[in-house]
Amino acid sequence: MSTEAQALELENFLPYRLSVLAQLVSESLHDLYAEPFGLSVTQWRVMAALGRFAPLTATDVGARIVMDKVAVSRAVAGLMRRGLVERATDREDRRREPLRLTAKGRTMHAEIVPLALEYEAELYAALSAEERRTLNGLCDRLFSHAKLLRNRP
Repeated sequence: MSTEAQALELENFLPYRLSVLAQLVSESLHDLYAEPFGLSVTQWRVMAALGRFAPLTATDVGARIVMDKVAVSRAVAGLMRRGLVERATDREDRRREPLRLTAKGRTMHAEIVPLALEYEAELYAALSAEERRTLNGLCDRLFSHAKLLRNRP
């Protein structure tokens, strides 16, 4: 090991760059649905997960959107107060309470999805079709490897 201190070039540090990119994208998407629909980032992510994978427990939602239990619970509570999400009891396991979008929640979800997909298309416009395929493949590999690193002893 070198006795000289290593310099961390923050602007070139991959975890930092990914974090900043994710934040910029998240904030831009939030601008599309926050005011017109009154949703927080976490609430939209919960709705998006339920819109795609319901029924899910709050724990399942948290795992899907990679957010802690407290944030998910607060988001779910707010969505339930607004009548956008409902909780049911699992007939096979009464302790399990799966969540799903209500009719009102499905309607809102259906209004937001085209906005999100349009934003995605605008973001992808900076890349060629081949670059998009490459990026998606690289992201898949980084996700898998990051999960391995996260779960190592």
